Amino acid sequence: MIFLYRWLTFLCGPLVNLLLWRRNLAGKEDPERIPERRGLSQAKRPAGRLVWVHAASVGESFSALPLIQQLLIRNPDLNVLITTGTISSARILAKQLPENVIHQYVPMDLVPWVRRFLDHWRPDMAVWIESELWPNLMLETTARGIPMALVNGRMSTRSYQRWQLGRRSIEQLLNCFRVILAHDERSANFFRDLGAPHTNCVGDLKQAADPLSADEAELARLQTAIGNRPVWLAASTHPGEEDAVKKTHKKLRKQFPGLLSIIAPRHANRGDQIAKQFTRDGLNVVRRSTGETPTRDADIYLADTMGEMGLIYRLTTIVFVGGSLVTHGGQNPLEPARLGCAILHGPNIDNFTSIYADLDATGASRQISDVTLLADSVALLLRDKQTAASRGRAAKALALKGRDKVLEHIIAAIEPLLPEPK
Repeated sequence: MIFLYRWLTFLCGPLVNLLLWRRNLAGKEDPERIPERRGLSQAKRPAGRLVWVHAASVGESFSALPLIQQLLIRNPDLNVLITTGTISSARILAKQLPENVIHQYVPMDLVPWVRRFLDHWRPDMAVWIESELWPNLMLETTARGIPMALVNGRMSTRSYQRWQLGRRSIEQLLNCFRVILAHDERSANFFRDLGAPHTNCVGDLKQAADPLSADEAELARLQTAIGNRPVWLAASTHPGEEDAVKKTHKKLRKQFPGLLSIIAPRHANRGDQIAKQFTRDGLNVVRRSTGETPTRDADIYLADTMGEMGLIYRLTTIVFVGGSLVTHGGQNPLEPARLGCAILHGPNIDNFTSIYADLDATGASRQISDVTLLADSVALLLRDKQTAASRGRAAKALALKGRDKVLEHIIAAIEPLLPEPK
């Protein structure tokens, strides 16, 4: 399979250029930085040791930041290159990267482009975050003797079952990593069964992240605008989940006059579509992306911007975390948990099984399976502020517990791969 993949990607260079052109037209590529997707860079490689960290998108980038910061603290001479594949991640990282860290878009997985990238950057070590596996990029990196680690490795049951059909291929890819640190024991067992050497589980890297920040002045402004209205948030929603939010709002607004429902879609570019969906049903939608403020007559505050979830989570203590009522596998509940939010989620949480199990066990979160249960659960928490606060405290305590140890264990496992300074 891998031999076939490498030949197909070799032959399909013109088609990949066409794909880049179409993605650029769709607003999915940064037109000024498209050469980076071809392995070309205007940025110079800094002198000295360079660690390359690959994080696919926004979530993985946030997870990587504390790891990068700790590596820099422990190795002051170090430089870090972080690659991602999305515009949204690049924009967010531009505001948060420490000194000695360079962002580049990851090259598309064509051998000539990958080789250009590696020729230019010559990393001393590579750290991949979570589960995005690009065969050419991995094999070319390994061929140069660059030590690679997979941190927070994630494998769902569906992916495990699919990879069983190509065991020799996945085993070859997983053997590129000298260290694999799975985010939970279930994923670790999947990796081991598929032939991955040196696999361990030392905790979820997401546990090491700091609470999301917020602009204090903007927070105060929004809190003043909202006043004492009852508020709840549906965060990181996916297509199909907004309909559940809409039905929940309609069901509850008579019980809770002035109810404000906040929606923060996982992909902010769906804002137009979501706004039309709610407006068609007669609901008054106010959009953050256009600079609007939630007025007294607003039903829905649509938080269709990127990089502002620290602000949005602080507007309420009741959060439904999306990606869980549809077959996506759930989104990260630790972000609202760190800010003391009571959490609701659907049954499809394959991406965060162990975290949700811990949250459910402590009473910090509750699983709901349909619109009726979502509405009933939101109503309970709106009505009983003491219960909402208690669940929020339990969520915060769990989210902050042991985060320093997780990071220490990860650093201890991967730092030996980093060559000594010359």
